[in-house]
Amino acid sequence: QYTLNDARCFIARATGSSHSLRPAIEVQGEAAGGIGIHPPNDVHHRTADTGYRLAEVYQGKGILTAAVSAVVPVAFDRTGIVRIQAGIVSNNPASMRVPENCGFVGEAVQQNAVTKHGVVMEDVLYVWFRNERSQRRAEPFQTPNTRSRFR
Repeated sequence: QYTLNDARCFIARATGSSHSLRPAIEVQGEAAGGIGIHPPNDVHHRTADTGYRLAEVYQGKGILTAAVSAVVPVAFDRTGIVRIQAGIVSNNPASMRVPENCGFVGEAVQQNAVTKHGVVMEDVLYVWFRNERSQRRAEPFQTPNTRSRFR
């Protein structure tokens, strides 16, 4: 559930100064969601995390896949990053399909890495490297909760 506080935090981050890319997703003139690509300011500065959100009414229509596929090359072109990664909470298979369909490669399942709403879960990590602009379609990950192939 996306709360008013979540929206306030997002707006504060989106309007602050950083090297992040935060394009909005617009559908027929309406704000539908957004994507963020965030390189940190430390030794990992050439690795960027990505995340996305889309209003429920627009989900399941390929909008996020198209948007993420369009933004990744822009991020590589405008920055010095060499790797973009997406960490997806293991209880969200719909969100996992976005990087899989965009051509990210499954890299790891991180055990007990995320606590959301008091529940400890796996974080499924997908990656896209700068020098591999034409990624192959990723094989769907199965998390440890669904008998992982990646133990």
